[in-house]
Amino acid sequence: MELTAFVWLVFAAVFTTCTAVRTKLTRRGTPRTSKSLPQPPVATGAPLLGILPALLAKGPLQAIRDAHAEMGSVFTVRLLHRKVTFLVGPEVSGHFYQGLDSEISQDEVSQFTIPTFGSGVAFDVDFATRREQFRFFGDAMKPAKLRTYAGLMVREVEEYFARWGQSGTVDLKHELEALVTLVASRCLFGEEVRAKMLGEVSTHLRDLHDGMRLVTILFPHLPIPAHRRRDRARARLGEIFSQIVSSRKAGSSAAAAQSDMLQSLIDSRYKDGRATTDTEVVGMLVSALFAGQHTTSITGTWAGARLLDRANEEHLRAAVQEQERMVARHGDRVDYEVLQEMETLHRCVKETLRLHPPATVLLRHTRRSFAVRTREGKEYEVPEGHTIASPMVVHHQLPYVYSDPERYEPGRFGPGREESEADGGQAFSYTAFGGGRHACVGEAFAYMQIKVIWSHLLRNFDMEMVSPFPETDWFVVMPGPKGKVMVSYNRRRISAPCY
Repeated sequence: MELTAFVWLVFAAVFTTCTAVRTKLTRRGTPRTSKSLPQPPVATGAPLLGILPALLAKGPLQAIRDAHAEMGSVFTVRLLHRKVTFLVGPEVSGHFYQGLDSEISQDEVSQFTIPTFGSGVAFDVDFATRREQFRFFGDAMKPAKLRTYAGLMVREVEEYFARWGQSGTVDLKHELEALVTLVASRCLFGEEVRAKMLGEVSTHLRDLHDGMRLVTILFPHLPIPAHRRRDRARARLGEIFSQIVSSRKAGSSAAAAQSDMLQSLIDSRYKDGRATTDTEVVGMLVSALFAGQHTTSITGTWAGARLLDRANEEHLRAAVQEQERMVARHGDRVDYEVLQEMETLHRCVKETLRLHPPATVLLRHTRRSFAVRTREGKEYEVPEGHTIASPMVVHHQLPYVYSDPERYEPGRFGPGREESEADGGQAFSYTAFGGGRHACVGEAFAYMQIKVIWSHLLRNFDMEMVSPFPETDWFVVMPGPKGKVMVSYNRRRISAPCY
């Protein structure tokens, strides 16, 4: 029990692994202040254990909220031997998201990912190499590439839901988990990988996810059954994907001419001219599937639960009416341009991510002390050696940024309101996909997947959530719905008008 809350908090760091991008935003944190400033207030806690008993008794979310209410937007808690400083709100978050790696680092808390992702990628390499690997992913997510993925997504979604009956009841969480895996593999890795997703590869990916336990953070090689299954699955995935990569490189595969992410990774070159190795391509392939599939399926499930909640009937009706307008304007065509027009659905997904972000907190390690200034004008120095935390789930619900913050209200992001840009238009009011130097490279791709899925469902089915609105499991890294999300459906179809 004593390890549970500690490793939960550290575990969230892996899901901040996005892409290093340059920004021109003004920093709100300043490294190495020249004047003496007080350190942030420290939450009271039990000797040696610190805030751990509160985490176990209240849950992480409530414990963080209570500390924020008591001490303000910058505060420190102790978790066993570790000091964690929380930065809540856009005013104090600039340095967290924009600090250089020499000042703010992910490395110290992410070494445990190596057995899952493999050697030669992610946190098994230095920052400069990792940054270039993120660039490779970024190249595969540019608009020109996204346009080619839209048709593949639509085809996969249509084929999947064609297997549903005229009416029935399904677990939405299970259905979207399977569908997103197929969509991602078809778009990013070609038919070779897609053809295996319903069989062996899907099973091995499940074992990889299962092997990322809380205890893994401290003891990644502990000989427990979950780790043994993880290691066997990773080895077998390495064999399968290595064969596919070799086939592509040899030109013996008919897919070699495709412009998917797999081919992009194979064709990528480091700045010194070196080509990616088979081991690196395989590792990046595994990490992309691991990180993207679960996040998108959870967000798609939460979006459905919110829209199908009886309290949100007006938002469901608005989303359906938008699809009726799309059909009237474009017929059955759904492509990249049509998806961009689905602004109501986009806001529904964005609001879902505000209330249900992919991780409760994002973490970094402070390599150099820096100063922050709060909204109230207080200044603190965050010391070198602290872990720093950006609790998305808290500052996504700050009442001075978001009106009635606990309410599901997609219109808050609409023209004339745009609440995340309120209070002076500060950056980092909304950080569901990170921000600054670590803005997630997969944001546009994730939105596309979810919009393709839900535009199809809204056009072709009447749906009702027949289980209670799901509770959130806050004790996992990616806080998804607890249990099943049962939905009943009846087929219908929005047809283009006849003139």
